[in-house]
Amino acid sequence: MKLFDIHYAISVLREEYRAWRTPAVTIVAECGANPFKVLVACIISLRTKDEVTAQASARLFARAATPDAMLSLAKEEVAELIYPAGFYRTKSSQIMEISRLLVTEYGSCVPDEIDGLLRFKGVGRKTANLVVTLGFNKPGICVDTHVHRICNRWGYVTTKTADETERALRDILPAEYWIPINDLLVAFGQNLCHPVSPRCSTCRLIEVCSRRGVTLTR
Repeated sequence: MKLFDIHYAISVLREEYRAWRTPAVTIVAECGANPFKVLVACIISLRTKDEVTAQASARLFARAATPDAMLSLAKEEVAELIYPAGFYRTKSSQIMEISRLLVTEYGSCVPDEIDGLLRFKGVGRKTANLVVTLGFNKPGICVDTHVHRICNRWGYVTTKTADETERALRDILPAEYWIPINDLLVAFGQNLCHPVSPRCSTCRLIEVCSRRGVTLTR
């Protein structure tokens, strides 16, 4: 079986990316290296459309951009600011609890290690990796549903869960692609390589993709 050419795939995606909408959490990170904003935006983004995440994050950060400032707001106010993000009431509670812990136990500073971030309720490996990579520019591989699905669809990995995909990529993915792969594949998955009926007819990677699990295309 021919090995998947990840260098070619990344080069193509970088060219195509210019025409795609930048993921919301990346926009937050590009506005300035603020790990707290990246962490909160990640929480807001779970099960929420990108455009809603971007708008909700902007409203919230206009009122509170630090853990200390966040604690000056009422939980109900945070919920109103991030509405209509999915599970906005639950997320407001998580944001407030994380802010409290950061202020009381971490000197208002977000941990820069995955294990430290995983101690916070509601923070999984996807979020922890995004904070480490986008917030601190440290090595990490954020594997969300897009990265997991597409890497398996390509035939680059053969895994059943996102955690397995992360472990596999740590072994085979060149270090230079660790940080950008999430951004590229999220945009690719949102714009072209959809979960159902991907747009294979217009995809420049069709000749190198194994199309595992694909039964219907456009």
